Amino acid sequence: MIIEGLATENKDLLIDEIMNQYGQEILQLTYSYVNNKAVAEDLTQDIFVKCYNALHTYSGKSKLRTWLWRITMNHCKDFLRSWYTRNVVATGEELTHNGTKKELVEQAVIQREEDDELISAIMTLPIKYREVIYLFYYQELPIKEIAELTDTGINTVKTRLRRAKELLKQRLEE
Repeated sequence: MIIEGLATENKDLLIDEIMNQYGQEILQLTYSYVNNKAVAEDLTQDIFVKCYNALHTYSGKSKLRTWLWRITMNHCKDFLRSWYTRNVVATGEELTHNGTKKELVEQAVIQREEDDELISAIMTLPIKYREVIYLFYYQELPIKEIAELTDTGINTVKTRLRRAKELLKQRLEE
């Protein structure tokens, strides 16, 4: 198991195991911040380099997953605040929509369109709302753990969830 591996000297093997177990989750979380696949992939690599260099600082007070997510969230927020992000406009990133096949029934097509519309609406929310929506609904984390990850209070998380749902409702009704 990974936790026992923290005591070993083989950091390369350990980080490979961490990347295999948590890589997809970290990539998805990163994408929820930057809304660009290529940038999310680059940031995910940076995050795992940061984790590799900081493995010795993991104390075991929280779950390894929580520790990784915390690093990811802070790294993404730093990236979004950076001069580069504020002043360079990414181009060439097109939204890809899977084409529908003839054999798909009408309900499946309608569901897909609704899902795309919801995801697009979520991605337009401010980060503080987007992250709680992602963590609560897509990662199914309890509010207490979201509060720990975002370094906010439980009531703040509840308020952000409520406000995010209100904003989504407004945007989807437009």
